[in-house]
Order: sequence, then structure tokens, then C-alpha cells
Amino acid sequence: MTLCPVALAVGCKRCPVFNICPAKSLIGDYKPDAQKSPKAESKSAGKSRR
Repeated sequence: MTLCPVALAVGCKRCPVFNICPAKSLIGDYKPDAQKSPKAESKSAGKSRR
């Protein structure tokens, strides 16, 4: 449930204090697990093999 007025209006990613907000996953719409992309994981796995 989104309670933050900024998150309701424009979303957490567009908030001016997104980087320092301690409550973005509690009252905002930010979901850290949904932001990971499979491409980023495969690229990092390829670099560790070298």
C-alpha cells in the first residue's frame, strides 16, 4: 500500500529525495527485488569467470 503523497503522484523513482529516503519501501512504491535485471546479473557473472 502506497501512503507517500509523492509516490502516489509521480512514483518513488522521480522523487527528489529518493536516494536518501529511509521509507521508500515502507510507504512508497519502491520494490528493490523488481529493479534487478537478468542482463545485469549475467554480465557480472561473466566478469567473475575471467
